[in-house]
Amino acid sequence: MKKLNYTFKNPELLELALTQSGANAQHNNERLEFVGDRVLGLSVAALLYEMFPDEHEGELARRHAMLVSTETLARVATKLGLDKRIRHGHMTAGRNMHIYADAMEAVFGAIFIDGGFNAAQNIIVDIWRDLAAAEIIAPKDPKTALQEFVQKSTSGALPVYEYLAATGASHKPVFNVRVSAMGRTATGSGTTKKAASAAAAEELLKILAI
Repeated sequence: MKKLNYTFKNPELLELALTQSGANAQHNNERLEFVGDRVLGLSVAALLYEMFPDEHEGELARRHAMLVSTETLARVATKLGLDKRIRHGHMTAGRNMHIYADAMEAVFGAIFIDGGFNAAQNIIVDIWRDLAAAEIIAPKDPKTALQEFVQKSTSGALPVYEYLAATGASHKPVFNVRVSAMGRTATGSGTTKKAASAAAAEELLKILAI
């Protein structure tokens, strides 16, 4: 693909990456998407580690969640013209973004299979460096970042928050919250329920973004 600055040794991998399951139930991009999601995640994590040496883990996790979100992937896929090349079945307006994002990940998976991790990482970094640099300050809403990250990975599922018993003095309680998503849980504490929820979301983002 010219815009990705990559030439496939096996062009059939690219065709498979652009074939949605609605178009072909047997031979589609789901397996390549699975691989590409991991390649993208690690490549973006390494890029953020390099670009923001003074930020702590939580800030990096929030940046990561934003940069690998369905919205960001769909925007990149459209910019590269992939939206016009995807073979799909019936596609409702609400599914467009997910299908574009899935195809984008599948393309990265195809490049990884065809040319190795370095080839895929170099292309991802070339695209994502400017996207990462555009956000001077890390996103400050962990709950939104977690929701977007989870929805991207589980097709609409939402994190579940559970308020635990408060601790500390009665006049100055510390609220505790547990959040669950994608089979993992994390807890957070704060002087308000809102702060405790945000802290729990940030902790779970750290776990899921690995």
